[in-house]
Amino acid sequence: MILRETQPERALLVWSGTDAHAAAGSLDELALLATTAELEVVGRVSQHIKRASAATRVGKGKVEEICTLVKDSCAAVVVFDDPLTPAQRRNLERATDVKVVDRSQLILDIFAARAQTRAGKLQVELAQLEYLLPRLTRHWTHLSRISGGVGTRGPGETQLEVDRRQVREKINKLKKRLREIDRTRRLNRSEREAVPFPVVALVGYTNAGKSSLMNAMTGADLYVADQLFATLDSTVRKLALPSGQIVMLADTVGFVSKLPHELIEAFKGTLEHVAGADLILHVADAADPERVRRARVVEEILEELEADTIPTLRVFNKCDLALSEPVPCDSSCVSALTRAGVDELGARIEELLGKREETIVLRLPSVEGRVRAWLYRNARVLEEGSDEETGELRIVASIDRRAAGRLTSMIDGTACRLSYR
Repeated sequence: MILRETQPERALLVWSGTDAHAAAGSLDELALLATTAELEVVGRVSQHIKRASAATRVGKGKVEEICTLVKDSCAAVVVFDDPLTPAQRRNLERATDVKVVDRSQLILDIFAARAQTRAGKLQVELAQLEYLLPRLTRHWTHLSRISGGVGTRGPGETQLEVDRRQVREKINKLKKRLREIDRTRRLNRSEREAVPFPVVALVGYTNAGKSSLMNAMTGADLYVADQLFATLDSTVRKLALPSGQIVMLADTVGFVSKLPHELIEAFKGTLEHVAGADLILHVADAADPERVRRARVVEEILEELEADTIPTLRVFNKCDLALSEPVPCDSSCVSALTRAGVDELGARIEELLGKREETIVLRLPSVEGRVRAWLYRNARVLEEGSDEETGELRIVASIDRRAAGRLTSMIDGTACRLSYR
């Protein structure tokens, strides 16, 4: 992992692949990742290849060029945009005599530095170890004995085997601790579902402005910065829609291309707000020339999370900046900075969630104040009146289907009567 020093480490970036048109964009993003990891980018190298070298990924001549640039720029680390095998990394480090990392390691390092909650730190550590395990290589040629005694005599374990066993044990311990956290999270989720507000999840490419948009919509004060992965831990806030309906708005970690699979797996618990959402707001940077490609990355990750079937509204943020191309008509355009379009977005959310609502008629004795209060908190009351003869209240409301199920359970065994229009 990249160690942070008083002076930033100087880094040389390397891209190699079959699509030469993608080189500039990938290197630009890699440079942002490097800067986020507190590296100083001192040079870039790219090579169009038909097939990656098994020994060094790039060709022999390009390795020589990298070595020269490392010496000339006094680089301390070489960062490759694509995954490197243990053999490729080892050969490159021998050739350059400096540290060599790949994009996945860089992202894992950033997550390790940014994680704040206990769960987030454990998730990152788990992802790092699962990334490391298949990349452990033989550094010792001798055989080291483990503790002796009956049943343990023999050649013993190599140091590599010991390291692998210790990493596996650590992984199992982390998974156990995360299962305990997930169990607590599920209990909290069950409590939230007892007061069943619809969940709206904000997803999008990193630095698209999700946290800024959440602040603009809810009045929250989430940390916002013009940098990658400013938000790692999910945050949930109440949002009142124009009609007064309450929904839960969840901000989530930003996505990025070539996101390590280990991170997606480790953060699935944190991303449960996405998988269990009633509506997803896919936030994109309207001024980003790479927004089409990055939208596909987000869609692929949503598919991996099995959230690709959830109703989704594309929201283009930063519309106060110059647009790179026209915004589709079936999307919303906002500026979290100026709040332009934010109120209209709330109305659009209400419209989309409204398709999940039903109109009910509830008749209840006036003494059932608890049910009436619950209905006002969890539904949109359209009208209310009372029968002078019986003193019975009659309430017409529009209610989410999940909330309607909760209401049915609540009034079971009471004198309340529920019907649907």
